Amino acid sequence: MKTTEKIKIVMVLAISLLFANNTKAQETTNYDQGFRLGFGVTGGYAVHDPYKLALSGDARLQYDLSKQYSLTLTTGYSNLFVSKADGNDVGFIPAKLGFKAFVWGDQFYIMGEGGGAFAVSNGYHKTSLLLAPSIGYATKDIDISLRYEHYNDFARLNNDGSIGKGVGQVGVRVAYGFKL
Repeated sequence: MKTTEKIKIVMVLAISLLFANNTKAQETTNYDQGFRLGFGVTGGYAVHDPYKLALSGDARLQYDLSKQYSLTLTTGYSNLFVSKADGNDVGFIPAKLGFKAFVWGDQFYIMGEGGGAFAVSNGYHKTSLLLAPSIGYATKDIDISLRYEHYNDFARLNNDGSIGKGVGQVGVRVAYGFKL
């Protein structure tokens, strides 16, 4: 090898070492685990008769396990409105535990919740299993989600006019949240 070729190789290696020395893996920082509190309103459509509309307000306590995963505890008040004037609405208090996972960056998430729905209005005092999957978008302060809630033990009207069990609703939740 010629001397000039050796110098070129040494220069390339030296420059490579300089860049390699300055290029490090991203420094790992501990994610600030902690609690968040959010207040939301959900408007929806009940998918089983005799109910048509649903409206609820809730408070959600969220504990961030990491930047991608959180545990949630949600309660509030929900009302399923009947479609006919001769029926009774059902108001209930939901109590749900959930798991939220951010799947696309740190804003889009999927969440699953489960718990109980405790009816408290119009003489209807049934308790029901409540299951609620949802997808959503969250920023530092705002949380918007599309959800389905199913109340396993609430009465519904079947197509043949008989009474069955299981009422569902599709709703959009808009919430404001902050760190505690």
